[in-house]
Amino acid sequence: MRVDVVEQRSLRFDDGGPVRAASAVARLGGAWLVAQDDAVHAALVAGSGVTRLRLLPDVEGRSVFGEADGTKHLKPDLEAACPVPGPDGRPGVLLLGSGSTPARARGCLVRPDRSVEVLDLAAVQARVAAALGVPELNAEGACLVGDRLRWFHRGGHGEAPGSADLDLAALLAGEAEVRATTAYDLGDVDGVALAVTDALALPGGRVLVSVAAEDAPDAVADGPVVATGLALLDGPELVDLALLPDPHKVEGLAPDGDAYVAVVDDDDPERPSTMLRLRVGW
Repeated sequence: MRVDVVEQRSLRFDDGGPVRAASAVARLGGAWLVAQDDAVHAALVAGSGVTRLRLLPDVEGRSVFGEADGTKHLKPDLEAACPVPGPDGRPGVLLLGSGSTPARARGCLVRPDRSVEVLDLAAVQARVAAALGVPELNAEGACLVGDRLRWFHRGGHGEAPGSADLDLAALLAGEAEVRATTAYDLGDVDGVALAVTDALALPGGRVLVSVAAEDAPDAVADGPVVATGLALLDGPELVDLALLPDPHKVEGLAPDGDAYVAVVDDDDPERPSTMLRLRVGW
């Protein structure tokens, strides 16, 4: 497998503000829906325009959050975007919080008309953490495999990445039980373990995941990024791995014709997030 970056775009809203901490991306109608993990708004990218879509109400009067002003603990941390079928046949997008703190236990179902339903994920996330045997869940990617949602825990720093399968309909009703779990060994780069940052189901049951070797003190915190890339999984097996020439911290991945769209989080709230177009040679 080979991965090439063929296009690169800095994301700013139409009013000039940066798209912060892009953490997930999915197609919503004629636009790309890009989650910001430290804000209550998503970005809608359509052509050259970038507009805001409110997902959640403000928290303690704030709509953006950060370490510098002591509000990072309040951020919703929406880290996964998964297209899901709608009742009218048009796909919506399910956004999922990471579950790494109580503030990050919500999700959003964004419908094709851009209306939003907020979901309480606390009970489901507790079941996932218990099933995976991790003290702190940090779920950063999700994809549909058949009628099940496969939700990926990042892992890293001595903790293996893992995934939990849940029935999608039950999850949306707040009642999902974990049906299966899988642990992965993705290897390391310069002694730093590769961890999962997003996931995309492929035909035939395989899953393409974005990965990062992030030298962080635990499986939740940020740290220096040593390497990033894409990994091909078949069940628990690592089939192939390709590193990106520059360590773009890809946190969102979505198909786009014969290529893929990815969004990059540089962990810098003043720096606009980047959207990449990737070509993968198999």
